[in-house]
Amino acid sequence: MDRILKAARSAGSLNLSGRSLREVPVEVYRNLEAVGEGENWWETVDLQKLILAHNNIEVITEDLKNLSLLSVLNISHNRLSHLPAAIGELALLKSLDVSFNSLISIPEEIGLTTSLVKLDCSNNQLTELPSTLGKCLDLSELKVSKNCMSSLPEDLASCSKLMKFDIEGNKLNILSENIMASWTMLTELNAAKNLLTCIPENIGILSRLVRLDFHLNKISSIPSSIRGCHSLAEFYMGSNMLTALPAEIGELLQLGNLDLHSNQLKEYPKEACKLRLLVLDLSNNSLSGLPPEIGTMTTLRKLLLTGNPLRTLRSSLVSGPTSTLLKHLRSRLSAEEEASGSRASGFGKPTMKNDQISKAAQLSVSSKELSLSGLDLNSIPPVVWESSDIVKLDLSQNSIGELPHELSSCSSLQVLVLSRNKIKEWPGAVLSSLSNLSCLKLDNNPLQQIPSDGFQALSKLQILDLSRNASSLPKSPILSPVSQLQELYLRCMRLDEVPSEIPNLVQLRILDLSQNSLSSIPKELKNLTCLTELDLSDNNIATLPCELGLLETNIQALRLGGNPLRSIRRAILDRGTKAVLKYLKDKIPE
Repeated sequence: MDRILKAARSAGSLNLSGRSLREVPVEVYRNLEAVGEGENWWETVDLQKLILAHNNIEVITEDLKNLSLLSVLNISHNRLSHLPAAIGELALLKSLDVSFNSLISIPEEIGLTTSLVKLDCSNNQLTELPSTLGKCLDLSELKVSKNCMSSLPEDLASCSKLMKFDIEGNKLNILSENIMASWTMLTELNAAKNLLTCIPENIGILSRLVRLDFHLNKISSIPSSIRGCHSLAEFYMGSNMLTALPAEIGELLQLGNLDLHSNQLKEYPKEACKLRLLVLDLSNNSLSGLPPEIGTMTTLRKLLLTGNPLRTLRSSLVSGPTSTLLKHLRSRLSAEEEASGSRASGFGKPTMKNDQISKAAQLSVSSKELSLSGLDLNSIPPVVWESSDIVKLDLSQNSIGELPHELSSCSSLQVLVLSRNKIKEWPGAVLSSLSNLSCLKLDNNPLQQIPSDGFQALSKLQILDLSRNASSLPKSPILSPVSQLQELYLRCMRLDEVPSEIPNLVQLRILDLSQNSLSSIPKELKNLTCLTELDLSDNNIATLPCELGLLETNIQALRLGGNPLRSIRRAILDRGTKAVLKYLKDKIPE
């Protein structure tokens, strides 16, 4: 023990896990007082990290206050029934893990740990959380699963930086809309195995949500506002009381896994056939038939239907391969219906009317947002630069071939959407004047090669979509000026390798490289420690670098469908993102 404590005085870190300790050695609380022969007191440091997990400790004493510089404290898997008030004196504490104990409460003093970023108090006997937790304004991850809580304190609404919240396996009967309205940074919400009867009506405000789990509750409907969760990749609603799905669920175009098993669904809406799902679980419902449009969901790898009173499908089709079932459903679509479905999934182009443009301009006066989408415009009308203070301009789904010089006067512009137009030449002259742009969407244009200095003036850019602009990226570097990028979409661009600069974009949260010709993925992607979503589907990737597993705690959605992966067993792939990343992490050489 003396040797370990001496090392801790040098490193500032002490790991005493798995030592069958019944109490914390008093020397731990007074480690710096035990400087011995051969040690220089001026070279010793206070403990900053203390791990006491997997012991038999029953009490943490008030002496904990002596460790005032602790930033990490892990006392999980012990026999604690309470925490000392001294926890509030750890002003620098960022990570606290007290899971797998017998705690019946968390002291009010937790609110004094204002530096707290991660708190895990799962697998205890908590009946409530202290309202003072709302004072931990930097809280990013909160895990309180497998306790006995029936409600949450409204003060948690103050934790507006929360990104991951896990309350699975409690007795929660309501999720407050007030709290939801504040948690707009949330990427993962797990409220499975509770007593919820409804989903908050304002759930759509969670636009960054990637994983949403409500399985094993008593929920009877999904609000139409779900359409606002446009980043959603995994949605689990199994074992509830759903009788119908809202048509708006078909707008969740990032959704890859949809679990609806063991509900009371009588039909699957045609609108939801637009989804590019990998897994759709409809087993154990009340479906008597399926819309043939499901056959157009060619991305589906697994469609589960057992336990339904299906009368229009042979049992051999229901229990057989998904690909065979989809082919059968497609055959039931007449050529006219198939063409109609194709048009419906595209974008309409209503005839341009002057009153539509005028009305849009009037609305922009107060909102500072101007939408001229889908008006069949061949050129940009002057009303755009006459409203020079607009911050968002949507010109998508038109026939615009170039940007006029006058657009340079819109210097306040932050969001510019030019998707689905006919722009061939890179609008460099205009973009160089729009230095406040944070979002630029140029997907689905016949865009020719982007010059190497194309993004030089766009240092504030956070979202960039160049999808379906084949051969527009030059070989020489162009992305280095946009180091603040958080979302990058390079879908269907005939890429045969990952652009070399991408691993340097360390603030990326979403990276879409799907529908290309990539055969390998560089291990340097491990540098993207903020990444929550990575889409590599529909490429030629046979193996993945083990180093991707280092992103296990961050990535919530990893899409790999449509690749000839040989290095990972199908059983692991079918278990989803977390299983794949854990597998890769375990393969990293010691």
